[in-house]
Amino acid sequence: MKPIIGISADFSYETVKHCLGDGYVASVRQAGGQVIILPPVDDENMTDQYLDICDGLILSGGGDIDPLFWGELPSPQLMEISPRRDAFELALTRQALERDLPILGICRGCQVINVAAGGSLVQDLAGELCHSQKAPRDYPIHAIFIKSGTLLLKLLGQNEVRVNSFHHQAVGNLGRDLLISARAADGTVEAVESRSHQFVLGLQWHPETMNDELSHRIFSSLVRAATEVRANKTGR
Repeated sequence: MKPIIGISADFSYETVKHCLGDGYVASVRQAGGQVIILPPVDDENMTDQYLDICDGLILSGGGDIDPLFWGELPSPQLMEISPRRDAFELALTRQALERDLPILGICRGCQVINVAAGGSLVQDLAGELCHSQKAPRDYPIHAIFIKSGTLLLKLLGQNEVRVNSFHHQAVGNLGRDLLISARAADGTVEAVESRSHQFVLGLQWHPETMNDELSHRIFSSLVRAATEVRANKTGR
């Protein structure tokens, strides 16, 4: 049986709808996994039930996170937040970390991993480098520089790659047991990973829309890690 990857969905208070881009689903399926979509719920007991089903987890992109969760007042530049989604994903991530479940955080998901681990975010990036591109979603707008000795370098095999970019927030103070594995030219954190878990990787860009070999490697590596989890569950 293929490993099951749970992907967190967005929730809109305005439309009262859950939403997830098909790129996430297509990328996991192409890598050999199955997908279930995890809608944010108010019942924290549901996070355990979700994780009982999943062999791996993707925290998808989306809006801003309420700075209440790292003890800051909201900046005037703070954009739309989803309180239900924030509370749900932070609880889900903390429980997934406790279980040592493979986790891939994408854009907002990278930030969720850091906040769940006790870190903070830069509420609004200022500088000369564009981090919110006005270009096709599969267009790599700027370079990132990957640190030696990291999981990310092992997966991609290159110290410098170009990525797309759709964010105005980023990792600030680093969470517990995390390390920074990539930065942009202006110093913005572009990737984090765990020092002690088997596979916990947060990426500030959107590989699900890139459709290139390096992006495929990222999803394949998550599915491989989830396959080991499934094998341990089934005793095979």
